[in-house]
Amino acid sequence: MYKLTAQLRGHEDDVRGVVFPSPNLIASVSRDATVRLWKRKDAQSVTFDDHINSTGQAFVNSITFIPPSQKHPSGLIVSGGQDTIIEAREPLAGAQDSDAPPAYMLLGHSHNVCTLDNYGDIIVSGSWDGTARVWRNGETQHVLQGHGQTVWAVLALSETEIITGSADKTIRLWRDGKQVKILGEHTEVVRGLCRLLNGGFASCSNDGTIRLWSAEGHPLQELHGHTSFIYSIAALPTGEIVSSGEDRTVKIWKDGNCIQTITHPAISVWSVAVCPETGDIVTGASDRVVRVFSRDQARWADEEGLKEFDSAVAASSIPATQVGDVNKKDLPGPEALQQQGKKDGQVIMIHNEGNVEAYTWSSQTRSWTNVGTVVDAIGSGRKQLYKGKEYDFVFDVDFQEGAPPLKLPYNASENPFDAARKFLEDNELPMTYLDTVGNFIVTNAKGVELGGGQDRGGPDPWGTENRYRPGETSSPAPRPQPTKQKFIPQTVYLSIVAANLATIQKKINEINQDLISKGEKEIALNPDEVSVLAKLIEFLQTAALLNKPIEKPFAATEASLDLLIKIIKSWAPQNQLPGLDLLRLFAAASSQAATYQSSHQNIGEILETSGGFGNGLVNNAMLATRTYVNLFQTVDGRKYMNTRFERTVELVEKSSAGTTNRNFKQAKSTLFLNYAVLFHSTNSVDRSIELLKPLTTIIGTETDSEATFRALVALGTLLTLQGDVKAAAVGIYETRRLVSKVESRLPEQRIKDVVAEIKALL
Repeated sequence: MYKLTAQLRGHEDDVRGVVFPSPNLIASVSRDATVRLWKRKDAQSVTFDDHINSTGQAFVNSITFIPPSQKHPSGLIVSGGQDTIIEAREPLAGAQDSDAPPAYMLLGHSHNVCTLDNYGDIIVSGSWDGTARVWRNGETQHVLQGHGQTVWAVLALSETEIITGSADKTIRLWRDGKQVKILGEHTEVVRGLCRLLNGGFASCSNDGTIRLWSAEGHPLQELHGHTSFIYSIAALPTGEIVSSGEDRTVKIWKDGNCIQTITHPAISVWSVAVCPETGDIVTGASDRVVRVFSRDQARWADEEGLKEFDSAVAASSIPATQVGDVNKKDLPGPEALQQQGKKDGQVIMIHNEGNVEAYTWSSQTRSWTNVGTVVDAIGSGRKQLYKGKEYDFVFDVDFQEGAPPLKLPYNASENPFDAARKFLEDNELPMTYLDTVGNFIVTNAKGVELGGGQDRGGPDPWGTENRYRPGETSSPAPRPQPTKQKFIPQTVYLSIVAANLATIQKKINEINQDLISKGEKEIALNPDEVSVLAKLIEFLQTAALLNKPIEKPFAATEASLDLLIKIIKSWAPQNQLPGLDLLRLFAAASSQAATYQSSHQNIGEILETSGGFGNGLVNNAMLATRTYVNLFQTVDGRKYMNTRFERTVELVEKSSAGTTNRNFKQAKSTLFLNYAVLFHSTNSVDRSIELLKPLTTIIGTETDSEATFRALVALGTLLTLQGDVKAAAVGIYETRRLVSKVESRLPEQRIKDVVAEIKALL
């Protein structure tokens, strides 16, 4: 029976990933932007020393460990996260490890890196960008494209055989970079994968099941026992399986049966890993604690430590959203605990002195254990549906005046600041808004009554007045009968300006130092240029705070743009990304980007012939497209983009053909939406008709809801011109049929609303 060895505290936010490569070493990653090492003197010790191995500016969500080699005798800790950079570092013992440069960095993903694995000489990564990548010797060997959504899990069975699991509910098998099989048995998001001792593998899913497979992908067994999402899975050296999930538990499985359940005093147990030598397990959870468990009594915590853990579990609160609606009148009293349970991990709820308490059955101790008090029992009849999931609230959030609002879903059982953080992360918005959005949720979610059948206080969850606007301290009073928001016509130009400037600056300096160390001083930045970079970062930070272009000329404009063009033109394509990122931010911050000339080339021509569309890399083209989007923020930029309409559409269409990059898709739709706003404001009928073709192509084929939504708003904006535009839309592009089909393909309320507006115009 597993019991607690130690509770390791030090992280300041959710622990999202853990590894246990040897009896004396554990590594963990967290949303607090750190990678921590936990070391003990010997395998029998129950105390660990805490050491920060690296720290950054963004969430770190994934980790794997590369075993020791001649080049790296201590092995390598590989981590990845929100900044899209995968870092490999040695697990050193020095006090300043976090300041030391990594052994190497892997660049290529365009969004959060959420899963990692390795085998032999390869590393495999999965990302929110919908792709997995196979890396060898620091370079991308294969880009695995095929999943329609986030790749949540990757597994390397060998250096040539890779398995991936995705939010598109499928598992895919790859050999030498080619897809060989798709497994669709899971009914929800696939969250974890692990290799089994028999050569096969196991998977876990948001559908609450674990499935066992042969190496060839033949289904072998299905395990049931978790009552919510299963996030992580690992294999024990005994052949057993361990899993963890949103039901607060870790479960041990043998021969298809759950033989032990370890409940945690947390909402989510995000990750579980196994020490291959001892069979001990480590977990990372939402309460910021890393926990170690062992079957060896010599490594159990003392009685006081075990009692403290059990008491924390019993005192913890269980959100009612995990157990469904609770009617206290229908629950038995404490006498129910006199009856034996039917299987390990069975949960019952009892009514005890006004509280609803949950107990779980342990088949090993033959007893019921108190695992917490059920709270926030809100009736599901008052839930709001968003993206197929029920929430207590769905707030509208206006981050840009005149732009379509963003949806912020929230359940009363959640930590409001966790919900705010996820919202900002999902929408690529600056984390500087975390406190204001979190406080907005706290203020506007008040009045939720516990129990069923009572009217909810506070604003209407779908009302147009129930929204947050940066700068406001509270939302206006709700309207008695809120009117449905209109999306058409769009009259404000959108921008894409979320960024971590400190990370971008750090990346450019790191690449520059690497160039200098390799003797490539002719393309490296000189000290004056490094100083110009610092001034540019300060200027862009000011623009970000103002959230609008700066009219006053920036003194270092020409030097800054010369610097960025140098990076874009002379650095290797994979190293151009931070330069392109700064250029797209400058395009929104100053009209001088639109009027800049270098060697008789303007900004668009430079992007076309060098670092943007000229090298065939999707991330470079995505950032170049975002630059075009942001040029619409100034009058000079709009004039410039108007002159380049046909060529811009041609470039973006060609470079985005067949892409699965979600950021690229949304950038393209945003670009076309800005063109629609421009043509609507200038009554440009001919160009509006030209824009109908790429818009209707997106609407007819795209599966990304945000990209489709923006294309629909653009189409509706053009249709308000009526006349020849309407005639072409109906007669040539069969718009009525297209918009009717998109409703069934993407059944979101905002899609239905904007389609209804379009149908009214037709």
